[in-house]
Amino acid sequence: MNDVPAVIVNIQRQPGANIIQVVDSIKALLPQLQTTLPPAIQVSILTDRTITIRASVKDVQFSLMLTIALVVMVIFLFLRNLSATIIPSVAVPLSLVGTLAVMYLVGYSLNNLTLMALTISTGFVVDDAIVMIENIVRYLEEGEKPMQAALKGAEQIGFTIVSLTISLIAVLIPLLFMGTLWADCFASSPSL
Repeated sequence: MNDVPAVIVNIQRQPGANIIQVVDSIKALLPQLQTTLPPAIQVSILTDRTITIRASVKDVQFSLMLTIALVVMVIFLFLRNLSATIIPSVAVPLSLVGTLAVMYLVGYSLNNLTLMALTISTGFVVDDAIVMIENIVRYLEEGEKPMQAALKGAEQIGFTIVSLTISLIAVLIPLLFMGTLWADCFASSPSL
């Protein structure tokens, strides 16, 4: 290791195991291992694959939080309506929590593909919410009652939103044929 004689121990996680937990457990046990070895032997970590995984997760977290903040800010600035601002600020996080809950129940893992899918699906939710809210607010400004405005706006834009979502999904269909990426999505328990 770096021109120093060494015994290299390569540790790999079991399929379905959470790689972050495995690495954290190993790092916690290293001081105990060091105390059992002679003082001339030093234990150090040569490589750690979780650095990039942790960075990816943090990047997606930042992107999602920035998306929610920008959506709320843009809707408030353009519509200047508190209730129209509250709707996406609740709908976007709620859809993310629902998605993560379904992923957990189905046994999907968090990996680069699913993190990308979460980011893209947040864009779908944001896009659809903005189009729907804008149309409903237009009817409210014309003097319609809130329920009537919501029904009229949803009736008028409903098909457009469904077709927009289907076309966006169609663009991503080639990902379905990337078999090696999908292999990591199906694990016995949620993992990173």
